[in-house]
Amino acid sequence: MEKKKKKILISLLAILLIACATAAGTVYYYLLYPQFHPARTVYVYIDRDDTADSIYNKVKTYGHPTTLTGFRWLAKYRQLEKTIHTGRYPIRPGDNAYHVYSRLSRGYQEPINLTIGSVRTLDRLARSVARQLMIDSAEIAAPLFDPAFQQQLGYNPETMPCLFIPETYQVYWDMSADDFFERMQKEHRKFWNAERLAKAQAIGMSPEEVCTLASIVEEETNNNAEKPTVAGLYINRLHTGMPLQADPTIKFALQDFGLRRISNENLRVESPYNTYTNTGLPPGPIRIPSAKGIDSVLNYTRHNYLYMCAKEDFSGTHNFASNYTDHMANARKYWKALNERKIFK
Repeated sequence: MEKKKKKILISLLAILLIACATAAGTVYYYLLYPQFHPARTVYVYIDRDDTADSIYNKVKTYGHPTTLTGFRWLAKYRQLEKTIHTGRYPIRPGDNAYHVYSRLSRGYQEPINLTIGSVRTLDRLARSVARQLMIDSAEIAAPLFDPAFQQQLGYNPETMPCLFIPETYQVYWDMSADDFFERMQKEHRKFWNAERLAKAQAIGMSPEEVCTLASIVEEETNNNAEKPTVAGLYINRLHTGMPLQADPTIKFALQDFGLRRISNENLRVESPYNTYTNTGLPPGPIRIPSAKGIDSVLNYTRHNYLYMCAKEDFSGTHNFASNYTDHMANARKYWKALNERKIFK
């Protein structure tokens, strides 16, 4: 009898061990065994409107899992619906259900590269930022064009573009509009260090004035090597009281950036940005200048040039002159090239 009981006990123990091993194997397979097999790391974006169901679908679509059973178990019993965090989450080749669920439920997201471009208008900036972040363009545009907010940051409607330094920044995809502007202020302070501020002061300009001149320089030429020369020419004009006579400011005043040939009629536009009829700098930048453009003003080339004209070879560079006679000779060469190409506006 004792032997029989012992046999039964051993059998039950064996069955229990097999059941435990089976359960452990099942748990391991569905939770810890590599279940996700994308060809490379993919990212799931969770926004404010997502639910547990929509997250399932995103994980399934982008993660290419063998099965979502383990993920569903965790989502159900740990109540994913109550722990949804917005953000950008990676799913890597070889990830298991626990890895993916843990990131999503704990908010362990990865940053993105946010690029602030050298765009011409603030509304374009708002749209560009909105395309890269969870923020809607209206959430960016509202404070961007709010006079009270501008004043709080030390700007006005014309100088607001000076806040931004075109660069690529690492940020979180779900950052708020407030966080975005705080980050831009931080980067602005970092860029305008003591050395750059001292150089601006030596020229007799504020950072906003440097930014404004840099925007004109960058509209005049895409050639980085030429930018300090162009900056020096305009600084010469400012110091001698000559109007800048910068064609890009006319395009900005007309809001017609496609103009290739400025007419006499264009030059009569009534605008504070018309640097043919107004002396000094315009009220603010005509685009958000790059760091390279700003530094070209701060480190401008010393020379005696007062005039420049686009080269007749349409290389994007310029012929420079220190007197009006030489300038007109350069201008006639360029006008002839325009006429030959039938470019009239």
